[in-house]
Amino acid sequence: MAVGKMFNEIKPFISMIFLQVGFAGMYVVAVASLKKGMSHFILVVYRNIFATLFMAPFALYFERNTRSKLTLRIFLKITALAVLEPVLDQNFYFMGANYTSAGFASALVNMLPAITFVMATILRIERVVIKERRSQAKIIGTMITVAGALLMIMYNGPVVPFPWSKGMHHNSAESVHNGSNWLKGTFMVIISAFCWAGFFILQSNVLKSYPSEMSLTTLICLMGALLNGAITLVVEKGNMKPWAIGFDMRLFTCVYAGIVCSGVAYYVQGLVIKLRGPVFVTAFNPLCMIITALLGSFILGEQITLGSVLGAIIIVTGLYALIWGKGKDQLDKLSDSGATELPLSTVHDCKHDHSSHHHNGNGHGGSIKTNP
Repeated sequence: MAVGKMFNEIKPFISMIFLQVGFAGMYVVAVASLKKGMSHFILVVYRNIFATLFMAPFALYFERNTRSKLTLRIFLKITALAVLEPVLDQNFYFMGANYTSAGFASALVNMLPAITFVMATILRIERVVIKERRSQAKIIGTMITVAGALLMIMYNGPVVPFPWSKGMHHNSAESVHNGSNWLKGTFMVIISAFCWAGFFILQSNVLKSYPSEMSLTTLICLMGALLNGAITLVVEKGNMKPWAIGFDMRLFTCVYAGIVCSGVAYYVQGLVIKLRGPVFVTAFNPLCMIITALLGSFILGEQITLGSVLGAIIIVTGLYALIWGKGKDQLDKLSDSGATELPLSTVHDCKHDHSSHHHNGNGHGGSIKTNP
């Protein structure tokens, strides 16, 4: 019994760790495909098509008797989710990563928890009391995170050498830093982070009125594929040549990104959000950053500068000050209610007094409350 309870408590942590490993792999293979000439619009369309095809059978079978009613209001919210994540976030992120590097983009997107916290506070779904130490930790952590991101943008410094990088052909970071593309890519990644944070917060609201996670995931990916497809047709001016992909890295990138980083990710994030809230979900990004930076330097020959390393360390410090504050919220909520954590597999069967979502319903911990 004790072992089962402990496993249920660590399920959210295990789920998010595996997701970050999956995201890291996607970032590297996606940048490799983009640098070989693949259109990011095409990548996003195929990614969401494969995600829809993967999730639809599970949604149709497992939620055939429990699926919530799809009203016009909910459909419009799902369309907004598709615009925020599959359309805006994914396109801006891939463009930004292509202009900079996989490692830099994944490090800069660590601003996501801080952005989610600020947006949730403004929308009054995140509890902040200035006199409380935990609220002070969340505010200070947010400020430190932003400072780390600014350092990464404004300071490059020398290249940090790795043992496996000797004699390897590099994509010179310095030559890119000197051009306008690097600054352009930086702002694109920041815009993508804002869109992703908005997606997490809106998803928490939608999950309250439409708690069918698999069906919601399928609909988001389907709408994302349709909207991106329409945009791509306009951008490519009817040229069908870019749509053709063979059995190569491009096809692998689309299938991998669709199944792991859209289909599975949206579903798992939705479940974890119901337990811990969007700030908890986004707080695991530093792990993705570390894995992506190492894979990027090893596979893509990307150089990592001292400014990126120092900025990443500062961002992680700020993030875990933010997480400490959220952890205190979690403990106090559980103490007040006498509640225990529920396994992820049963969370959608339970009624919650308060639910919230990121990047992403918090009925059993945290202080995030969504407004209907």
